Amino acid sequence: MSISSPLSMAFSSCFCHFLISHKRNNAASFALGPVNSDLSRQEVKELGSKLSTGWSFLGGSRIVIRPNLTRNLLQRKSSMVSASWLESSQIATSVFPLGTLAVLPFYFFMIVAPKAALTQKMMESSIPYIVLGLLYVYLLYLSWTPDTMQLLFPNKYWLPELCGIAEMFSRVMTLASAWIHLLAVDLFAARQIYHDGLQNDIETRHSLSLCLLSCPIGLVSHFITKALFSRRDI
Repeated sequence: MSISSPLSMAFSSCFCHFLISHKRNNAASFALGPVNSDLSRQEVKELGSKLSTGWSFLGGSRIVIRPNLTRNLLQRKSSMVSASWLESSQIATSVFPLGTLAVLPFYFFMIVAPKAALTQKMMESSIPYIVLGLLYVYLLYLSWTPDTMQLLFPNKYWLPELCGIAEMFSRVMTLASAWIHLLAVDLFAARQIYHDGLQNDIETRHSLSLCLLSCPIGLVSHFITKALFSRRDI
């Protein structure tokens, strides 16, 4: 009998034991030399996996990695939610200045050159209101959540309450849709003031300026101005 025979048998036995252990644990395992077990455990845990250690047949440490599926799924879901929130936030942040800049030319021409042919042609067009309306519908769709109706109408009488409205408008996308809503309604009211001023030969520049800042104040200013001009004609 040769001397290498016992060594071969021992090596075969250890190799079979390694294969059985590998199938039983159903995990990735590998042999390491004299490494720091605590350091390896920490590095693997940072990857979101479960770890166990043992001794391999060669005397080195063995690390068995079992993926932590629950934690990985939660991290992936959290990343998706964060990406969705970031996308919505970027849309809202972009819409806010673009909507404001879009309506400024109409106010500018109504105030600076109210009787110009270009201004009258611009204010007869319905395109800006259609564009703002479609943009509002899109933002409203993005801001709609399952609890929106409950926040709007929290009681059995279907009447809105201030606390629910405040919570709803604390969301960036909802606030952006409300801003587009205000821009569309304010511009429409300003156009009505503008046409009424041309028809009755009433000064409307101050009222239009106030309407740009606060539509209700602009409307009140126009009604007062119209009443004063009517009394003057008498």
